Amino acid sequence: MLSLHQLRCFLATLEHGSFTAAATALGYAQPSISEQVRLLEQQLDTTLFRRVGRGLVPTEAARALQPHASAALAAVAEAGRAVASVRELLTGTVRFGVFRTARFYLAADLVADVLQRHPGVRVELVGQNSAEVLEHLRKGRLEAAVIALPVEDENMVVTPVLRDELVYVSADPARLHARITPSDLASAQLVLPDASWRETDTTRRQLAQAVQRTGHPLRPRIEVEDTETALDIAARGLADTVTWRGVLHGLGDRLPAGLGWAPLRPAMYETFAVVHREGELSPASRVVVDLVTDRMRGLDRAMRARTA
Repeated sequence: MLSLHQLRCFLATLEHGSFTAAATALGYAQPSISEQVRLLEQQLDTTLFRRVGRGLVPTEAARALQPHASAALAAVAEAGRAVASVRELLTGTVRFGVFRTARFYLAADLVADVLQRHPGVRVELVGQNSAEVLEHLRKGRLEAAVIALPVEDENMVVTPVLRDELVYVSADPARLHARITPSDLASAQLVLPDASWRETDTTRRQLAQAVQRTGHPLRPRIEVEDTETALDIAARGLADTVTWRGVLHGLGDRLPAGLGWAPLRPAMYETFAVVHREGELSPASRVVVDLVTDRMRGLDRAMRARTA
C-alpha cells in the first residue's frame, strides 16, 4: 500500500535530483530515502528514477505521478488544518452583541451556520439596543457585535456591512400614496418601538431631528418595546409606525396582513456595522464575525437589487 511518507520522499527526490539531497532536505538518512522510493516503485511496479552520473533522472512514470503525489499531500495537510480548526473551537464560547431586530436580518440561520460548521461552539446572542451593546463592548463584556452606526470610539474596529432604509408603515392605503414628509410624521398617530431607549436609539434620534425641523416635537401616541407589537398595532389601524425595509424583508409572509409601506422624504437610512475592540479576535468570535459579515452584505446586495 502506498504511504504518504513514500510520496514525500519521492517528491523530495524529484525536486532535489538525488537521494542524498532529498535526505538532507527532509532530515533523514540517505538509505532511508532510497528505500522508501524503492518500495514505492515496487508498489507501482515501475521505475521512477534512472541514475545518470551522480544524479537521478525522473522517468515518464515519475512525471505522471508527481501531480497526484502533490495533491495527496496537500489534501492531507488541508485535512489536518480543518481538524485543528474544529479542535481549537471545541471549547470556544461566543458572546456576540446584536440589536433587537437583528433576528430579522440574521435570524436562526446564523446560529445554524455556526453549529453546522463548528458543532462545538457555544453561541450567546446578547443585546436589545445598539447603544446598550456598544457599552458592553467598551466594558469588555462582549468581544464583537453588529450594531447601528455611528460608533464614536477610536478603540473599535468598525466594518460597515449594510445600509437600510426607514419606511412608513400603515394599514390605510390612503396614507401611503406618496412619500411621507417630516410634517406628515409630526401630525401622524404613531406607535414607535424601543420605548426604554427613546433617548439613545439612533432611529428615534433621526426621526426626532427631522420632525423638530418642522417646528414640532416627535410625540408618538403609543410606545412599545418591540417592533412586532408596533406592527400588530398598526395592522389593527390603531396607529401607524416606521420600521426598516430589512425588517419587512425578514418577516416576509409573517408580516401582519393588510400593512403597506411608503418611503420617507427625505429618505432616512441606518448603517449597520460589525464592531469589535482592537486586537486579535478569538477563533470562535472570528467565525461568527465572518458569518455575520457575509450574511449582512448578502442582504444588502439583495435589497439594493430590489430598488435598482
